[in-house]
Amino acid sequence: MEFKDYYKVLGVERGASEDEIKKAFRKLARKHHPDVNKAADAAARMQDLNEAYDVLRDPEKRAAYDRVGQGMRGGQEFRPPPDWDAGFEFSGAPEGAGFGDHSDFFETLFGAARRARGHAAAGGRSTRGEDHHAKIVIPLEDAFHGATRGLSLRAPELDASGHVVLRERELQVKIPKGIRAGQQIRLSGQGSAGPRGEPAGDLYLEVEFEPHPRFRVDGRDLYVTLRVAPWEAALGASVPLRTPDGELQMSVPPGSQGGRKLRLKGRGIPGPTPGDLYVVLDVVLPPATSDAAKALYEQMARELAFDPRAGGEGGR
Repeated sequence: MEFKDYYKVLGVERGASEDEIKKAFRKLARKHHPDVNKAADAAARMQDLNEAYDVLRDPEKRAAYDRVGQGMRGGQEFRPPPDWDAGFEFSGAPEGAGFGDHSDFFETLFGAARRARGHAAAGGRSTRGEDHHAKIVIPLEDAFHGATRGLSLRAPELDASGHVVLRERELQVKIPKGIRAGQQIRLSGQGSAGPRGEPAGDLYLEVEFEPHPRFRVDGRDLYVTLRVAPWEAALGASVPLRTPDGELQMSVPPGSQGGRKLRLKGRGIPGPTPGDLYVVLDVVLPPATSDAAKALYEQMARELAFDPRAGGEGGR
């Protein structure tokens, strides 16, 4: 996917004010609108202009775009980093937002936020302020024990000169035990204040987990690789396994092979129906770096008469 330089599309500098962006869009729209421009690419050009204006006119989208696009040029190969938008606070859909179809680049960055904003606007009430939403990234361990965490959110807004600035606020957030990725935490009254003194809207925090060095998360299930010695796999053993909920003793059945998947029911993320923990065995061979180790391998070769290729792929 190619990076889109929205500033270049509108012909403005990256530090352009709201008025400068608006004037540039209107000037180009009059020139390229298909109703007045009969060029074959007029419709596509107008779509690019609409999309660029949709982003740069909106302080929230623009701040997020500026962050993820630092050092990028139009046409460069682009993949947004994971959770690039975490910590940005978005409000409900602004009046007049949306100009029809958007590119894959736009949908990759803003599709989820745009749908969430539209949902917030559709479900809002005139008797209260606007809801806000943001993504937060927490350790996997919080889902097992719960926690109270201090979080910093950045809310883009326009200053008196029409330039985007970031307003930061600190929140103490209670992370409930059993929360899973994609769920939301609702903070009552932490959205926008009502325009005429009505109660404030709410803040919805969508939860994602930090990448874990050992565990892969799938819903409420967890997957982990457990390294075992050949004799533990062959003879069976009870070996320690560290989990986000503490250490336990894992029973390795006799005759296990590398790649075998063992299920520990209910040892995944807690919940009304807790997830499971799937343990994939990785049989690790000790190195033959000493005379004693080499002698043991030679003895095994003589006495076991084992052919790992017999009857399998690549066998005789």
